[in-house]
Amino acid sequence: MNINTEKKLVATTSIASNAIIIVLKFIAGFISGSISIISEAVHSFSDFLASILTFFAVSRSSEPADKEHPFGHGKYEDMSGFIEGLLIVLASVYIVYEASKKLIFGYHAELESEVCILVMAFAVIANIIVSKCLFFVAKKSNSVSLYADAEHLRTDVFSSLGVLIGLIAIKITGLTILDPIIAIIVAGIIFKAGYSIMKQTLNNLLEGSISKNEMEEITKILDTFQNIKGYKDLKARNIGPMIKMELTVLFDNDMKIYDCHKICDDIEHAISSKIGNISIIIHSEPEHAENLSMGIYSR
Repeated sequence: MNINTEKKLVATTSIASNAIIIVLKFIAGFISGSISIISEAVHSFSDFLASILTFFAVSRSSEPADKEHPFGHGKYEDMSGFIEGLLIVLASVYIVYEASKKLIFGYHAELESEVCILVMAFAVIANIIVSKCLFFVAKKSNSVSLYADAEHLRTDVFSSLGVLIGLIAIKITGLTILDPIIAIIVAGIIFKAGYSIMKQTLNNLLEGSISKNEMEEITKILDTFQNIKGYKDLKARNIGPMIKMELTVLFDNDMKIYDCHKICDDIEHAISSKIGNISIIIHSEPEHAENLSMGIYSR
């Protein structure tokens, strides 16, 4: 299957899964009166919006470069990921607000926990399956937006599991005050995930460097080439699912252009084989270029 088709397929699956879970959680929340369930429904609704954004982003980012976007459409994925992170953070703030009201003004409802337990168990299982599929395709395609969506769903797994355990505890102990307390704990998990996604995607949007580990991998590869005199001006950044990299490689002053070009091709192949989806621009320069007369370069 084509990787772009695979990306769209898992994004569509995520949308469908979230839509079903949202409906079930809202129904269970209103039937039971559980603030933790309603908070989870709000969380899942933010997941749903994020999944739609992801589908839009992977559709646009897969389009080839054109006159208006000569460097491609990869930034759509970074933009989508940032908005997804923001939605997660806003959902966590709303959950804390609603749960705090229950704690401050009292909470003595009798929860109908059986329905809630079944719904949350279904949500945990469904989100584990879908998030694993998203992580798999995100890793294979280096898709920022699919990764954000997968991370989004993984937080839903943990938060849903926390609510599920809490509901079982409420059923056993009868302590309904646990419900808003669980909701606040869930909000903390959600906020941390949202902040992490926003930080990563904002770094990409602002042309920040790739991770330290990725940069170290690149320098290790460059250090294996004994037939170059060194390198400088190494820069690399993420643009959606692709890494854009530039560097200057230094050669012997008397090395032929053909040989320099061949070595540059070998460098590109070695880095691409290790890193994956990367576009590389290499500038060849003589080792002692500063000692050469500028007249050499005139026609």
